[in-house]
Amino acid sequence: MNRTHANTMSAVLLTGHGGFDRLEYRTDVAIPTAQRGEVLVRIGAAAINNTDINTRIGWYADSVADGGEAGWTGEAFHFPRIQGADACGTIVAVGDGIDPARIGERVVIEPVFREPLGWAPYEAQYFGSERDGAFADYTTAPSVHAHRIDSTLTDTELASFPCAYSAAENMLTRVDLAHGETVLVTGASGGVGSAAVQLTRRRGCHVVAVAGHSKLAELATLGAHECLASGSDLVAALGRDSVDVVIDVVGGPAWPQLLDVLRRGGRAATVGAIAGPIVQLDLRTLYLKDLTLRGCTVLDRGVFANLVGYIERGEIRPLVSAVYPLSQIVAAQQQFLTKQLLGKIVLVPD
Repeated sequence: MNRTHANTMSAVLLTGHGGFDRLEYRTDVAIPTAQRGEVLVRIGAAAINNTDINTRIGWYADSVADGGEAGWTGEAFHFPRIQGADACGTIVAVGDGIDPARIGERVVIEPVFREPLGWAPYEAQYFGSERDGAFADYTTAPSVHAHRIDSTLTDTELASFPCAYSAAENMLTRVDLAHGETVLVTGASGGVGSAAVQLTRRRGCHVVAVAGHSKLAELATLGAHECLASGSDLVAALGRDSVDVVIDVVGGPAWPQLLDVLRRGGRAATVGAIAGPIVQLDLRTLYLKDLTLRGCTVLDRGVFANLVGYIERGEIRPLVSAVYPLSQIVAAQQQFLTKQLLGKIVLVPD
C-alpha cells in the first residue's frame, strides 16, 4: 500500500460536482475504523461504473438541466467523498459485535447497504455515494454486506461483478423472470446490460440484445440469441407484442418502442437512462396492454447472496476489458466514457 505512515492510505477524493479536476488522488487520507457491526476491508480491486460519472457531474438531481447536487438517493451530497461501488478485498479488522474469525476472509461488497436503515422497504445507503467506497486502499462496510467468496478468480475479476451484476439480477428478480421467456436487453454492451445477458441466459430464456454494431459479435459469444444494432426499428425487427420482458438501461427517445414490442401483460424494468432520463409515455399503451413497469435500485433480500453463488459455481463469467492503477483514475474514466469496450474497467491500488 502506498501511504505516508501507518494510519494513512491512498484514496481518490471527490471534492465537488464537476469535471475530472474534482477527482483528487491523495496518499495521506486517514484509514477508516470499523464501527460496531462493521468490517475493515483492504481493497484488492475496484471497478468503474456509470454511477461514478453521474455522481461526479450531479446527474442524479431532480433537474438534470440545472446540474443540481445529489447522489443516488436524491439527497444533498456531502464532500469530500470516496467513490467506488465495486469492491473485492480482504477483511483485516472487525468492529464490536463481529466475530474476529472473519479477519482474513476474501469478500465482495454488496454495494447497497440495507442494514444501517433497518432493512426498511426501498431505503438504503449506497457504497461510494452516501458512504465512502472502494477508490481507496481500505474501506469499511456493514459485516452483513461484506460477502465471503470462495473463487479462483482474481480480485480484479471479482471486482467486476458487484454493482452491475447485482443491478441486473435485481431487475430479473423484480419482474419474476421465468424459464423460456423472451427478454429484450437494451444497452447490452454496458456493465449492467452485459450482466443481464448472462443472467437471463442462465435462467434458460431467449435473449435479444441491443447494442452498438461493433459489439454484436461479442454479445453473441456471451449468450445472446439475437443481436440488434442500436437505433434499429424494434417493431420492424421483432414485431409488436413479441417479447415477455424488457430490461432497459437506456431510456431516451426510442423508449416508446419498448412498450410496443412487449406482449400483453408484459413487464419492463429499468435501472438506468444513458440515452436520456426523460421519455414519452402513452398511458393508453400502458393500461390497455396491462403492462407492468418496475424501477429498480434498492436490492431485494437475497439478490446479492444468489449472485455470489452463481460466481462460485462458475455460472457467470467476468468481463474485464482494462486495468489501471488507482492514481490513473482520470485516464480510466476517460476510456470508460468512450464506450468502446465490452466489459469493466478496473482500478487496482498503486
